[in-house]
Amino acid sequence: MGKFTKPGKVMLVLARRYYRGKVVFVKNIDDGTSDHPCSHALVAGINCYPRKVAAATDQKKIVKASKIKSFVKTYYYNHLMPPRCSLDIPLDKTVVKEDIFRHTALKLQGPKEAKIKFKERYKTGKNILPEAVKLQF
Repeated sequence: MGKFTKPGKVMLVLARRYYRGKVVFVKNIDDGTSDHPCSHALVAGINCYPRKVAAATDQKKIVKASKIKSFVKTYYYNHLMPPRCSLDIPLDKTVVKEDIFRHTALKLQGPKEAKIKFKERYKTGKNILPEAVKLQF
């Protein structure tokens, strides 16, 4: 794919379950694999975003409301739209890789790595994924 597919780039999903969702580009696989014969991308995103918390809530509710659930998936390039945003979330490519879909033990490690990085960014006070990126019809 072209120049715009670099690791850390924010993309919009145009198909399947996470339609209109924002994902972070991890790795491009241009040659294809046995599972996906065409070129595709490995992306990480957030399934459940943390909710807003009022200042007067107790600590238990704050912990419960600030949970993050992440996912790692492969998408074909025509199902992704790259806007002009990028993030400084360095996902570990030794853990988040295309082999995680073949082994059940590795299947949980990829989303855990993504969850840790997204949670670190959330705790610093920055937006996890930019809100300015919207898909309007």
